[in-house]
Formats: sequence, structure tokens, C-alpha cells
Amino acid sequence: MMVSVCMATYNGELYIKEQIDSILAQLTCDDELVISDDGSTDNTLNIIASYNDERIRLFHNNAHNFKWNFVNALENARGKYIFLSDQDDVWLPGKYARCLELLEVYDLVVTDSIMTDENLVVQVKSFFKFYHSGAGLLKNACYNTYFGSCMAFRREILQHALPFPKTKEIGHDIWLGLVAEIVGKPYFLNEPYLYYRRHSLALSNDLQKSIFIRSKRSIFVKVFSRIVVLFVVFRFYLKYHATQIGIHNNTSI
Repeated sequence: MMVSVCMATYNGELYIKEQIDSILAQLTCDDELVISDDGSTDNTLNIIASYNDERIRLFHNNAHNFKWNFVNALENARGKYIFLSDQDDVWLPGKYARCLELLEVYDLVVTDSIMTDENLVVQVKSFFKFYHSGAGLLKNACYNTYFGSCMAFRREILQHALPFPKTKEIGHDIWLGLVAEIVGKPYFLNEPYLYYRRHSLALSNDLQKSIFIRSKRSIFVKVFSRIVVLFVVFRFYLKYHATQIGIHNNTSI
């Protein structure tokens, strides 16, 4: 049983070694860390090469886009179970084992995380409580709480999710979460298994603001974005269930 950890990188030299170390420490010799690099110009690629570890598979990407860099990694993943990983966080001990245990029952698992500053000093003890995270198709289509760095899922979810919607309004992680809501059974685990590192440039007073005013986008843009998400999700929902009805009818003949 192979596990794939998919990581997207771009100029991540400051923190990537700490993250790779935390991941490789939990993987078995049969697993893989699939890295898609989007044209790093710093020391990121040299750090990755320094490992000389056969479990690391590096792919070069030229999308210059966070979402499509992750999609490139996902399309090259070979595992039965897939984890998503940012380049600057840190896995906590037990993440791998606990997620695999839950994936025997659920199709997609989201774990809680601890929000920290760049030096891993704790800022918020529960990402879930801060973002009001939880399952629900309409809830997450309107206000996404599926964050990739905390997610692991079965390969079947990825197969249903492909090809990813081309609209920029739907990220790779929210799409995987919404697909899991429709075709499978997602689960939010109220245990933190990640240090979610917030860089000094991103860490601000926004942490204390209402979830409804954190984004700096205009109301018009926010509403338009939600309409696009709801439209794409509804279209996928109809297509999936029409396919299921067709399969059921064929097996009944």
C-alpha cells in the first residue's frame, strides 16, 4: 500500500527542510513524497536534491500558479492514499498513522492544526475553532474550510475530482473537499497534527477579525466567486448522480 504526499514548492528555502524532515520521518520505504516545483529561483531545488532519497520524486512545473502546481503533483501521485502538504508547515508526530486509520472508514480526512508564527510560536491552538471548520456541502461551497495542508484522502476522490475546474475561483483543496462531500464520506478530526506556519508578512491583526471580514476582496467579487463555486458544484452533482443512476439501471437489466 503506497502513500503519496503531494507538495507544491516555489522559493521555499527558508522552511522547506524542516517540513520535508517531518514528513519523511513518518513515511515508510514504500511511500513517496511527490514535489512539484514551479520554477524556484532560490535554494529550494538544491535543498530537495541534498536528500538523495528515493522516496522523493521531483517534477518541474511552469504554471506560475499555486493551484496548478499542486495539480501537477497530484497527477503524478501513485499512492492509494494521498496527503497534501505545503512547503512551510511542520507535520506533528502521528499524523500519518492517524489519517491512514481513519481512511479505512472515511474517504477524506481533515485534521485540526495549530497556527504559529514563522518561528513556530503558537498563535492559535485550534485552526478548526478559528475557522469554524466542519463538513457540509453548502457550508463549504459558501465558505470553504477544506484546507489542503490538513487533508488526506483515498485515490478514488482524486479520480472523481479530475479534471480540476479551470476557474480560478475554485482551489485544488476546496474542489477535493466538495467532491468528497458528493461522492464519499469526509471527516473532520478535532485533533491537531500540523503546525500551520504563518509568515510574518501574513500574520497580522486579521487573526482576530470576524470570519466574514478577513478577506480584502470586494463584496461583489465575493458574491461572484460563490456563485461560480455553486454553479460548478451543482453541475458536478447532477453529472455524478446521473452517472450513478445509469450504472444502477445497467446492473438491474
